[in-house]
Amino acid sequence: MTLLTLQPGGHTADVPPGTSLLDAIRSAGGALAGKCGGEAQCGACHVFVTEGRKGLSRLTSAENARLDTMVGVGSKSRLACQATLSGSEPVTVELLGALSG
Repeated sequence: MTLLTLQPGGHTADVPPGTSLLDAIRSAGGALAGKCGGEAQCGACHVFVTEGRKGLSRLTSAENARLDTMVGVGSKSRLACQATLSGSEPVTVELLGALSG
């Protein structure tokens, strides 16, 4: 199991490896939009991974291409629909703006 922590708020959940970050955030009580069905097209599920980036799958080319077109992206940016929890370490994500529920 992977411990996922959501900021702000500090909500946590134990999530099985292989779970998408989007599903994990929702199971921890986070309200996060996803408008493209997990196809890395809309960017609505953009989050900052503040701890445990090695506990997630690598960026895909589709995710990287989408992030390149977005404003406000940084080195900790991920699309929650594209990242999968590996179970190797706890992960903390910061939900952004109005998407944080």
